[in-house]
Amino acid sequence: MSRRRKLEKFAEILAFDHVYEMSEPGRPEVKLNAFETKDLRGKWREEAFGNDHPICLELACGRGEYAVALARKNPNTNYIGVDIKGARIWQGAKIAKEEGLTNVAFLRIRIEQLALYFAPGEIDEIWITFPDPFPAKENRRMTAPDFLSKYYQLLNNHGQIHLKHDNLDFYDYSVETVEKDKNFKIIYKNEDIYRDELFNPDLSIKTYYEIKHLVDNRTIKYLLFVKNG
Repeated sequence: MSRRRKLEKFAEILAFDHVYEMSEPGRPEVKLNAFETKDLRGKWREEAFGNDHPICLELACGRGEYAVALARKNPNTNYIGVDIKGARIWQGAKIAKEEGLTNVAFLRIRIEQLALYFAPGEIDEIWITFPDPFPAKENRRMTAPDFLSKYYQLLNNHGQIHLKHDNLDFYDYSVETVEKDKNFKIIYKNEDIYRDELFNPDLSIKTYYEIKHLVDNRTIKYLLFVKNG
């Protein structure tokens, strides 16, 4: 993608009222538009969505395919796709706007900064779909202990985390890491979700990358774990 096209997408994102960006490094305020900022910690439901429905995050959402598809299927849940790549977020944000989906938003930040933007216990559910497995950098994996600690802080009691991936090493690492963490409990795990009836109907959603993985005959793994309240 050309630099000019990226800049056009960034400008368009700023005009979307359902896309929020970091205002200043280390500050909790997000950009509402090119001129306004606001601290939404603890107020995402009423101020971003205008309701009191549960909040679900899709972390490292990329194009936002899962967040948008979940929002279509579950109108009584609020979804927020989180990613640092604005040009990717643009795609999901544009689809959501064109379809008139009012229960999905996007937040352009680094995942490491989540605690700056949400209040403790504000999140009900998290989806992690096909993140970078970082084979040589375990500490950067999104199920590494430091990340689990952040999720624990943000989730309400018994909040759920869904992990969906094709990489066996990443999946095994995630299972082992969660099993060692006293703050979480594994509810369900499966190394080939399409072998049997789907445990959760939301697993039927397929991203661009998952479709490619299935064409390459890779099996899709799934892990569900919850916060110990």
